[in-house]
Amino acid sequence: MLVTRLALKNWRNFRDIDVSFTETTYILGANASGKSNLLDVFRFLRDVGKTQGGGLQKAVSDRGGISKLRCLHARRDPEVRISVSLVDGADNWNYVLGFKPEGKGAQRIFVSEERVSKNDRPIFHRPTQDDTNDETRLTQTWLEQIQTNAEFRDIAVFFGEITYLHLVPQLLKFGDKIGGQRLEDDPFGQGFLERLARSTPKTRNSRLGRIERALKLAVPQFEKLEFEQDKETGRPHLRARYSHHRPNAGWQREDQFSDGTLRLLALMWSLLESNSLLLLEEPELSLNDAIIAEIPAVIQKIRRDLKRRSQVIITTHSAALLGNPGIDARGVLVIEAGRNGSIVRSVSKDESTAIMSGLSIAETVLPSTRPRSAEQLSLL
Repeated sequence: MLVTRLALKNWRNFRDIDVSFTETTYILGANASGKSNLLDVFRFLRDVGKTQGGGLQKAVSDRGGISKLRCLHARRDPEVRISVSLVDGADNWNYVLGFKPEGKGAQRIFVSEERVSKNDRPIFHRPTQDDTNDETRLTQTWLEQIQTNAEFRDIAVFFGEITYLHLVPQLLKFGDKIGGQRLEDDPFGQGFLERLARSTPKTRNSRLGRIERALKLAVPQFEKLEFEQDKETGRPHLRARYSHHRPNAGWQREDQFSDGTLRLLALMWSLLESNSLLLLEEPELSLNDAIIAEIPAVIQKIRRDLKRRSQVIITTHSAALLGNPGIDARGVLVIEAGRNGSIVRSVSKDESTAIMSGLSIAETVLPSTRPRSAEQLSLL
């Protein structure tokens, strides 16, 4: 199943947008324009659809409440609305969710609209008469209820399998020392090793073998990658061997890995693992430009080798990544901030002409995301 279209009303930075997605979509934009907020729509739907520990009320609460979600430019319109179109083989699905505060000082969130259609055939449309008779029913979506989502459970399963990756190496290396509460779904990779441990040994060894071959090309003196569990504590670890004049002196555990090695490792594992939608936020961080430039090709090759249709949405600032000539301009979205909220546009006609002439996305599109007054920073 793939996302083909997303329409938003009053979601965070976005007053009203309607955009299309390809199997690999690159999202560009200046700082604070809304790149992360656009990705969060899909994480929000994943959280709403959880049958345990999830649901609409918690998904909104975890994001600071409706006041933090609703676009500041909405002013008099209290409703937030999300519409997602998906394709699954020959079937076309559409899921719409609208919600707003109960009002009158109450804290509950009410479903203002929820509907699903398949191949243009309506499956349901809320509020129903039962909802009208008992308004408390509108505090829950049908997406999150097993007894009501049977006819469109494929959508609920798809949302539930969405993966987000923005690994923070320090949380993985020093998680035990830092302490504190681990965020649900572990968006920053603190529990990445536990994720590896949950896979079967055969699958884990196969994936790590492939990652090992990649790291040999990307990391100087890298030789071998292994998974192990501490015999005393049972905690999972990764260890790597580097070439050294003493054969047993070149082993390191993950807390000694470079930030770039950890991020590249996590990126490749997520690509190999994902069966649904993978959200990558700035995968270029901590990596050398020569490696960053190959990320689009790595994504394409892994998807081709696995012989399954999966989808990747990437936010990036990187000229090295966007300089890759294999990027399809039809899969590029640009976010531009304005007085009435951010807009999302595709590549313009002039930009497309320049790309057809041989220029890269980095040369033609990325400059449009550059803050106009950036050069004045040095004058402060």
